Amino acid sequence: MYSELPPTEAPDDGGVRFTVLGPLEVLRDGVDYAPTTPKVLQLLAMLVMRPGKMVHIDTLIRELWSDNPPRTVRTTLHTYVYHLRRCIVQNQLAPDAEKMLVTKQSGYTFHIDPSQLDIHRFLRLQQRGHEHQDAGNHAAAADAYRTALDLWSGPPLANVPCGPVLSAYRTELLEQRRSVLHLRIEAEITSGKHRELIGELRSLATGSPLDEALHGQLMRVLGRSGRRSDAMAVYRTLRSRLAGELGVEPCDDLQLLHRELISEGDHR
Repeated sequence: MYSELPPTEAPDDGGVRFTVLGPLEVLRDGVDYAPTTPKVLQLLAMLVMRPGKMVHIDTLIRELWSDNPPRTVRTTLHTYVYHLRRCIVQNQLAPDAEKMLVTKQSGYTFHIDPSQLDIHRFLRLQQRGHEHQDAGNHAAAADAYRTALDLWSGPPLANVPCGPVLSAYRTELLEQRRSVLHLRIEAEITSGKHRELIGELRSLATGSPLDEALHGQLMRVLGRSGRRSDAMAVYRTLRSRLAGELGVEPCDDLQLLHRELISEGDHR
């Protein structure tokens, strides 16, 4: 949803920042001013998800009540918007709450700059990592990816009751994190780190027992650290688990990696 964020100047936002890479927080001077009422917090999450863009009333209703909205659903939604504006006013989060949270004919727009969001910085660092990697500077790429991952403080929107729309968004964020983690490890492998990654990759592979990409990376660092038998044991365990739980063989890349490990042994 944030694949094409334009460059922005530093906004006049009074130092207010929003986090979604962990609990949803509204931070100013280190203090969290996020609303505590679950539905109001859920509404805020929906608006923060699309900064500066209108979120349609029907989309909000589907998120907040799924297929079971109350009879007075629009009145109730207006009440939640009122409470969110009151939170903005009481905590001085913007000079004008009506301009920050704007009512449109068919929805609401939350006027904040994307740079106030931690996901914006995460994606900028991801982009910087790509640029370093394309230039062949794998150590710098790994640093950028690592800094991006350090922005996470827990599961995305950890304190928000998520309906269908936010659940999909949370899944998207988790996939973004998984991708950057994979890229960071790949950059570190390419820059020559092998033994240093074994412990982390073993832990990650244990936590994601069917993730073939992580197991492939673990096999590679073990093989390059002179632990070919351990690498092959990782393959056998994964193959057995994939066959038992999913009824499939490891992907072609892993099978090729396994054959290369066998071939290395044959030539010694």
